[in-house]
Amino acid sequence: MQRRRFLATPLGLAASQLKGASPESRVYANSDGIPHSPEDYARLLASLSSSGKVSADTYSLGGTVEALEAKMAALTGKETAVWLPTGTLANHLAVRLLAGSKRRVLVQAVSHLYNDCGDCCQTLSGLTLVPVAPGKATFTAAEAQQAAKDSMSGRVEAPVGAIQIESPVRRRSGEHFDFEEMQKISAWARGNGIGLHLDGARLFIESAYTRRPVLEYTALFDTVYISMYKYFNAASGAILAGPKALLANLYHTRRMFGGGLYHVWPFAAVALHYIDGFEQRMHAAVENSERVLAGLGRDERFEVERVPNGTNIFRLGPKNVDLPAYVKRLDSAGISVPAAAGSSLTVLVNETWGRVPAEQIVERFRRALG
Repeated sequence: MQRRRFLATPLGLAASQLKGASPESRVYANSDGIPHSPEDYARLLASLSSSGKVSADTYSLGGTVEALEAKMAALTGKETAVWLPTGTLANHLAVRLLAGSKRRVLVQAVSHLYNDCGDCCQTLSGLTLVPVAPGKATFTAAEAQQAAKDSMSGRVEAPVGAIQIESPVRRRSGEHFDFEEMQKISAWARGNGIGLHLDGARLFIESAYTRRPVLEYTALFDTVYISMYKYFNAASGAILAGPKALLANLYHTRRMFGGGLYHVWPFAAVALHYIDGFEQRMHAAVENSERVLAGLGRDERFEVERVPNGTNIFRLGPKNVDLPAYVKRLDSAGISVPAAAGSSLTVLVNETWGRVPAEQIVERFRRALG
């Protein structure tokens, strides 16, 4: 196709877009959210502050932090919510509170809490994490019941005090926990006095894919953790939501663990900004991305691999190309993807996929083939 004819077609990209799309039209396919440079973040904070939307907190209490906590309590259907600096601390404190004097906690063997937190629950809170269903995103109610039974079969009884479920599961490339099993586990646990915590760091993303409201998930659990930085784009932070009776004095424990930061408003203000309208934007982005995947799937030059029971992660294999060079051309065309590894790219969908028409995104992937 001649250059003049290509630029005249509806799918054609302007030369400026091929050399580097504007930030407003760039698709960030390398993360769950929108990356901000220090300059971008500072400008956003200045804009929010000048509009009167930011008020200071003291040791993570009051001000914009309190507004964020109230917002997240409402969105998750819980009585209250507490800001914490990291998801690791949110999950740790949740199972610590729920387990109480019953020191065993059931978790997925592939969960973040079991694999990636340096045995914090064991070391700092004397809990014993019991891994279930190795290599799987979902464990069944029967497996949970068997694990609880095994815990009581020793010469010294060691009852299970809490169950944590992570969904979607990072180590399973965004695969989500089976909802029917989640319901069964919740009903059985509540009937047996076992606390329930949801590591829902990316729950709002999962909801956009399953079309199941966030409240249907959170209703099954006593507590839920939601990340504030993964796709609400704060520089850091987490929210733990749950019953007032359980979380009312959590700020004391937060400070004991070194998490009572003096000022949190620079994080909370940005999270609040992106929370407003996020569900609508993410639904639109998912719909647009599905049209992109369908378009790429019809092109014999690409191989598209979806994650079974997956959410926002897929693998894209452009055929017969120098992959690192392809990644550079994609970046010039306005699509940021992770560095090439092997023969395919791991691509993530976030709200930026709703910025431009699907046909234009497809054409960016195609043109980058060179």
